[in-house]
Amino acid sequence: MNTVIRTALFVSLSAAAGAATAQADMPPVNDLPNPYQIYTGWANLPAGRDWGATSAIDVDPDGKSIWIGERCGSDSIRPAFPIRGCAESDLPVVLKFTPDGEMERSFGGGIFAVPHGFHVDPDGNIWVTDAPFTLPPGIEGKGHIVVKFSPDGERLMTLGTPGVTGDDESHFNMPSDVHVAPNGDIFVADGHGGDSNGRIVKFDSTGNYLMEWGEPGSGPGQFDAPHGLAMDSQGRLFVADRGNNRIQIFDQNGNLLDEWYQFSRLSGIYIDGNDVLYGVDSESNEQRGREDWRRGIRIGSARTGEVWAFIPDPFDANNGPYRVSSGGEGVTADADGIVYSAEVGPRSVKRYVRFED
Repeated sequence: MNTVIRTALFVSLSAAAGAATAQADMPPVNDLPNPYQIYTGWANLPAGRDWGATSAIDVDPDGKSIWIGERCGSDSIRPAFPIRGCAESDLPVVLKFTPDGEMERSFGGGIFAVPHGFHVDPDGNIWVTDAPFTLPPGIEGKGHIVVKFSPDGERLMTLGTPGVTGDDESHFNMPSDVHVAPNGDIFVADGHGGDSNGRIVKFDSTGNYLMEWGEPGSGPGQFDAPHGLAMDSQGRLFVADRGNNRIQIFDQNGNLLDEWYQFSRLSGIYIDGNDVLYGVDSESNEQRGREDWRRGIRIGSARTGEVWAFIPDPFDANNGPYRVSSGGEGVTADADGIVYSAEVGPRSVKRYVRFED
C-alpha cells in the first residue's frame, strides 16, 4: 500500500481501565484526509439477480480477487419486517469476483438464513457465519452456525447446531464473525447484541472446542455485539465491540491487552499484512447518541492505534432511507490498498481507490 500522509492526530493508549474510560469520552475522530475516490457498481451479478444486503466480504489469498456473502436479493430477517433473507432461497450466497468485478464462482445455496460474518483463511477456504434475528414460520434447520467451504465450494466443516441457539460448546446465538489464525485455530465472535451471546469461542483447526471468554456487558472483556474480528502480525485478536463503540484487543488465550475508541463504532474490521487497520462505522448517528461521530471507514495502524485517513459514508447519517445503518458493515482491502465496503442498508458493494500521489 502506498504511504498515506499522516496527520498530527495520535491517541496515546493504555490497557488500564482508567485510560479506557478516558478514551470513551474522547472527541470524535472525523477531521482526517480522504485520499480515496469512490466507485459504485463495481461488481456485476448475473442477469436477473439483484443485490441484497451484505456485510460479508474478504480478499482472496491471491491479493486481488474478492469474496462476498450476499443475502439472496433480500435483507436480514427481523421480527418487525416481512423480510426473509436467504431462509427460503436456494440462491448461492458465496460469490467470488475478479478484480474487474466479474463473478467467476458461486456456491452455498440453501444453507443459510442470514450470511453475516466472513473470513478467507490463508489456504483460501471460505468461512461464513449465519446470524438470523428470527426465522419465518415453518423454517427450521438454518441459522446460528459457522460453515467452512473449500475454495471450490465443498462444505468441509460446520460449527454449531443448525437452527438451535445456545451458549455451550456446540451452540451459538447469532454468531457475527469468524477468523482463523495462522496456526489454524478458529475464533468465533458469538453474539449480535440484545438477547444473544456476548463471547469469543476458540476451536482448534479440526473444530474441537478449546476455550471461550467474555459475556454480555460493557466492562473490560465484556461484549455488546462483537461484530467483527481481525488479527495483526503479532497474533493479537482485534474484536469490533460495536455496541460498546470500541475495539478490544486480546491475546489468543483471551487476555485483554487494550481498548481503543478512536476507530469509532465498528461493524467491520480488517487488518492487512502491513498492519494497516481498516475499520468501518455504519451506525453512528443521533439515534444512538453519536451524532458527533461521522460514519465511514477509518484507516490507521494496528501497531500504534494512530488513525490517519477517513472515508466518509456517502449517505447522510441522520436523514434519508439509511439513517439507522448505512455505508459498509464489512470491509477489506486488496494487495494494492484498494478498499471494498459491503453494505447492508444500500445493498451494494463499493470500491475505493486512492487518488494518485
